[in-house]
Amino acid sequence: MYKNLLIGLGIILMSFTFIKRDPITLYIIGDSTAANKAANKFPETGWGMELQPFFNTEVKVDNRALNGRSTKSFINEKRWENILTTLKEGDFVMIEFGHNDEKIENPKVGTSLEEFKVNLIKYIQETQAKKANPILLTPIVRRNFINGVLTDTHKGYPEVVRELADSLHIPLIDMQSKTEKLVKALGDEPSKKLFLHLDSGHVNYPKGVKDNTHLNVEGAKAFADLVAEGVKETKTKLAKYLKK
Repeated sequence: MYKNLLIGLGIILMSFTFIKRDPITLYIIGDSTAANKAANKFPETGWGMELQPFFNTEVKVDNRALNGRSTKSFINEKRWENILTTLKEGDFVMIEFGHNDEKIENPKVGTSLEEFKVNLIKYIQETQAKKANPILLTPIVRRNFINGVLTDTHKGYPEVVRELADSLHIPLIDMQSKTEKLVKALGDEPSKKLFLHLDSGHVNYPKGVKDNTHLNVEGAKAFADLVAEGVKETKTKLAKYLKK
């Protein structure tokens, strides 16, 4: 009798052992600085492409960031709606916009600071309604040196993100501040190694390219490392899935 009882308990315990939990999905929504890139754009690389290696297998990074998108166009194109259909309790959503919202001369993407704020609140509230977890990110810095001084291009958009994070008690990764510190430390010429700067003759860029907004592989890895650092600093549940 006792032998049969022990066998039965063993089978029950084994059944629990083999129950596999679905991984937590970490969605990234944002613009080209984070987005996945086509092979014919290499070595242009979004930082979102390099984030998965910082997490263990219990987190799956789903990078939905796209070139040219703003808080407005990402909603209008129903890209956010598509995410909401699969977003589940316990998931995380990293929200990083600003580069295109600030292009107010383009009504398809440009937003006023107030509209930017309203759109971010929509993302936050609809994420929370799914019992998932929003994380706000300020936009990464552009490499914009004027007379040797790194100069801001983002106007008031990062501050809107910071104020929202503070007032709504949302975890914040201040990527503008983190990337600004890194690029400043490197300096004007050395910081080119993080961005899409190529001499002529590259198979994808025969005429060369000087792009101070988008990253190369080295830059994407360095900026993804700063995102992971920020995750750790937020002390959210997501941080426990970091490899270091």
